[in-house]
Amino acid sequence: MTPADYLDAHTDDLTALLAQLVRTSTVNPPGENYGAITEFLTRELTACGLAAKRHRVPDAFLRLHLPPEQFGYPRYNVVGKRAVPGATKTVHFNAHYDVVPVSGEWRHGGAFSGAVDDGWIYGRGTADMKGSIASLVLALRALKATGVKPKMNIEVSFTADEETDSLLGTGWVVQNAAISPDYALVMEGGEGRAVCCGHNGVLWFNVIVHGRAAHGSQPEDGVNALEKMSALVLALEEYKRELARRTFRTPEGKSMRPTINVGGVFEAGPGGKINTVPARASFTIDRRVLAVEDHVAAEKELRAFLAAAARRIPQCKITVEKVSENYSCYSAPEHPFFAAMAGCVRRVRGGKTVFNVSTGFNDMHFFSHYLKIPTLGYGPGGDDYHAVDERADVRELVRSAKIYAELLTTFSG
Repeated sequence: MTPADYLDAHTDDLTALLAQLVRTSTVNPPGENYGAITEFLTRELTACGLAAKRHRVPDAFLRLHLPPEQFGYPRYNVVGKRAVPGATKTVHFNAHYDVVPVSGEWRHGGAFSGAVDDGWIYGRGTADMKGSIASLVLALRALKATGVKPKMNIEVSFTADEETDSLLGTGWVVQNAAISPDYALVMEGGEGRAVCCGHNGVLWFNVIVHGRAAHGSQPEDGVNALEKMSALVLALEEYKRELARRTFRTPEGKSMRPTINVGGVFEAGPGGKINTVPARASFTIDRRVLAVEDHVAAEKELRAFLAAAARRIPQCKITVEKVSENYSCYSAPEHPFFAAMAGCVRRVRGGKTVFNVSTGFNDMHFFSHYLKIPTLGYGPGGDDYHAVDERADVRELVRSAKIYAELLTTFSG
């Protein structure tokens, strides 16, 4: 029996595993049930023949990066390794187990049911990205059950907090765990016949507009922060037009442009009242950084534009706070690892394989930017990411498992 035959015969095992992962709610924030799911995943990797260890992120590190209300939610990352006699190269598989919060009315018994219906499995995390975890674990089970020897050493990391900023997850693993990969495969970003070779980055800012309070019956005595903020937001239309003139053509032939999203969060300051001139207003900016842009230059440019725009608005004083940053990454698909992955996708799926660049960011950049190793993204994906009735196609889960097994048994580096 080949690994592919094993996977075809154990589809129910794959969906049962994914359903179990989904039923363990790992909503972030705040970081629920991280201990339970990482204990389970450590056992699963051990059963697949890997030396697996669960790493608890030190409390001192948590206090540097978490708000106080989350100090009671420890962070864990799982790292598994298998040394293959004769192998000279190591491939690292990475996936995050945390999921975004839930809202709305779900079918099939709720957001954490893991119900299977008409070839789809439903629940928070099925598409993003517990489905990838299930596919990889089944691929590793298939190798062990069939006795097929991988051609590379294997490393696996299942990590926390990708849905916030990954600093306590993949970022912590890359800088603190004893890993030494030659190649990395982050199991999202590409799907179907598309293999991801890069992704956009992001810069998040909170812009605070400072006014002066006054009685609502005498607005001329104050400086209305909301009005100044409104003028500043309108001024950003010019910046949007400038960004729209910049393009990057991806290997698959798509044109990408940098973008900003204004006001994902906006609010008034304390002391707000209907008959008070607002003394403070704030809004956020999400600046998507193209895979080929320079992050430092992008931040400097945006800050300069905001400062200049504020100067043109009478009595507009602002403070710009950097909330977070995730680096972009991109590698031209020329390395043999990229060709090997494309070949695996083609042999399992049929048809032509293309290389895409993801508009959203993921954890690829930690391996590409910090470890400077060839890094790709590929997974089963799904529908309705972060939305009601999130779901994954069972056929795609099996195909991804076959592709992971194919890579491990055909590419030696």
